[in-house]
Amino acid sequence: MLRGVDLDLPAHTLIRIEGANGTGKSTLLRLLAGIDSPTEGRITGRRPRTAYVPERFSAALPFTAAGYLVHLGRIHGLRTPEAADRARSWLDRFGAAGHARTPLPELSKGTSQKVAVAQALLAEPELLILDEAWTGLDTAARDELDRAVAERVAAGATVVFVDHDPRRLAGSADAVFRIEGNGLCAASGAPAAKTGPRVRIAAAGPPGAAIPAGLPGAPEHAPAADGGVLFTVAATHSDALLHALLTARPPWHIRQLAAAPGIEQDPGTDGPPHRSPTPEAP
Repeated sequence: MLRGVDLDLPAHTLIRIEGANGTGKSTLLRLLAGIDSPTEGRITGRRPRTAYVPERFSAALPFTAAGYLVHLGRIHGLRTPEAADRARSWLDRFGAAGHARTPLPELSKGTSQKVAVAQALLAEPELLILDEAWTGLDTAARDELDRAVAERVAAGATVVFVDHDPRRLAGSADAVFRIEGNGLCAASGAPAAKTGPRVRIAAAGPPGAAIPAGLPGAPEHAPAADGGVLFTVAATHSDALLHALLTARPPWHIRQLAAAPGIEQDPGTDGPPHRSPTPEAP
C-alpha cells in the first residue's frame, strides 16, 4: 500500500517511475490516471485530459482495430471523421495500418499493444500515463512511441511512465522517482536523464530574432562561430526541436545536425546518434 506520496505533475514534463516488482508502480499510475481513487489523501488541481496505456490490454472487445480507435476518439470528444483520420494516422505510424479492419481478438499481442498505444495518443492528451507500454512492441514501434512521447511533452503535456528497461528514454526524463518502503522518493542521482544520447543542431534565425521560448527538450544553446546558434538536446527531443525551429514565426534555418560529442555514432556518418535496438521483451 502506498503512503505519504507527494507528487507534482507540471506541464512540459516527462516523469519516470521506478521500483521493484510489487511495490505499487501500477497502483500509482492508476491513481494518476483517475481509474482508482486514493483511500486517504487527495489529488488536487484541474483534471487534465488524460489517456492511459495499461500493462495488459484486453483485446476481447467487439471492435475492429480501427473501429475501436474511432469509438475511443468519439468518447474523447472527436467527431467521427476526425477520429477516423487520426486512427488511420496512428495505425500507420505504428506499422499496423494493414490490420485496421481486423477484429481485436484476432490481433497478435504486438499489434494489440500498438492499438492500445494508439488509443492513448489519438486524442492528444494533456496527461499521458504509460505502464510498460513498450512491452510487446517491435523495435520500429518502440522508436515511434519514443518520438510520440517527445511530441506530447513538446506540446505541453505531462507524461508519466514505467518501463522495465532502464535505458528507456534515457536522456529525456525531467524527473525520476522510485517507490521504496511504500513511499515515493527522488531516485538516486536523478535526473540522470540529462546525460544520455544527445544531438547538436546548428541553426540560424532571421537577423535580430530571439531564440523561441519553450523549445522542446529545454535545449542548451550557445553562440556559433558563424553567428548562428548551437542547440544541444536529448536525442528523443531532436525531431520535435527541429519541427519547432522550422515552424517558428519567423522560421529558423537548419545548417547542420550531428551527434553531440561523446555519443555513439554509426561509422562514417555525421547524422543523428545511433541507438542500438532494445532487446525484445521476454
